[in-house]
Amino acid sequence: MAESTKNATLTIDGTSYDLPIYSGTVGPDVIDIRKLYAQTGLFTYDPGFTSTAACDSTITYIDGGKGELLHRGYPIDQLAGKSHYLEVCYLLLYGELPSPEQLEDFESRVTNHTMLHEQMMNFFRGFRRDAHPMAVMVGVVGAMSAFYHDSTDIADPWQREVASIRLIAKMPTIAAMAYKYTIGQPFVYPRNDIDYASNFLRMCFAVPAEDYQVNPILSRAMDRIFTLHADHEQNASTSTVRLASSSGANPFACIAAGVACLWGPAHGGANQACLEMLQEIGSVDRIPEYIARAKDKDDPFRLMGFGHRVYKNFDPRAKVMKQSADEVLDLLGVENNPVLQVAKELEKAALADPYFADKKLFPNVDFYSGIILEAMGFPTSMFTPIFALSRTVGWISQWKEMISDPQMKIGRPRQLYQGETLRDYSDIENR
Repeated sequence: MAESTKNATLTIDGTSYDLPIYSGTVGPDVIDIRKLYAQTGLFTYDPGFTSTAACDSTITYIDGGKGELLHRGYPIDQLAGKSHYLEVCYLLLYGELPSPEQLEDFESRVTNHTMLHEQMMNFFRGFRRDAHPMAVMVGVVGAMSAFYHDSTDIADPWQREVASIRLIAKMPTIAAMAYKYTIGQPFVYPRNDIDYASNFLRMCFAVPAEDYQVNPILSRAMDRIFTLHADHEQNASTSTVRLASSSGANPFACIAAGVACLWGPAHGGANQACLEMLQEIGSVDRIPEYIARAKDKDDPFRLMGFGHRVYKNFDPRAKVMKQSADEVLDLLGVENNPVLQVAKELEKAALADPYFADKKLFPNVDFYSGIILEAMGFPTSMFTPIFALSRTVGWISQWKEMISDPQMKIGRPRQLYQGETLRDYSDIENR
């Protein structure tokens, strides 16, 4: 961290305290309050930590006002349009775009680690057949620490590297097997002769009776979904991974914690909520009714998949995802799918309505990714697992950065206590 060049002055009951101010390369300055309690006996109060920087990082930067998302300084639309997921994985993990030789080596290492330990199949069969795929993923990812003992020592840089590659490589296999298990089909093993996204689609949709020929348009769309969800700064699941890792937990346990947090509908379930909304609308002729409801401030209904909590202008990922959605729908058609018909007409209606334009409620990445996954044939229960496997590299990059940070401390948020003060225990016969 660079030296502080300016201070903020906090005055409490006539006594002033100087607090250092630090500047990042971009973004708001931060006030250093690490010594606040020692100096004043006070804590700060910030539910949700929405005004608190818990770390310094060099990985991802978001400017919600500008609609900007940068990975290691590169705009997400350039990466999604010109690159591919494993190259972005390399960038997030190591800080720079790879040379051709570096990328070939990285892709080879990932490809050769996609198999799961065979005994892990018993874990899948231990779940109920109707278990949610995210429940299966939380359990199986956490169980990896029971099978890969040679990559759980976080003090060993090589073991951290091996764990990172294993998680990126095996997460699609775990997600695909969770899906296969819930629909009663046999597991499909990964292959080393096809790319990362195509391998995942094949593991999800191939059956022993006949192989699955991956369409390159679908493979490219899936790769873009992976790329556009790879990292998103210090969100809830990333912060969960960092908090878990601050205790010294092994990497598989930390990523399992991230998967569990992502499962929450307020975080990773946005594209699923979007599809459920489209199913609720049901038919194109009901769109005006729901548009009117969305405009009615007294109606609790909101258009899911429009606008974004962070991006106050537009979601920079949405433009690239819209292109993929258009390509997929042109390939697969929407004639026999009422949900996709509603999605296309709702998009047109919202973009043409000044109300949504004025409030900058544009379709976001969740709207388009939900459409793509629905068109491909994934059930909504698989939307969040696909999000989890996409985000794994972001979690790992943040985890590796934290482990190597000399300022790392175990997370210990404080509280504003509002409970009872000291009181004596009363024997049960006297209550």
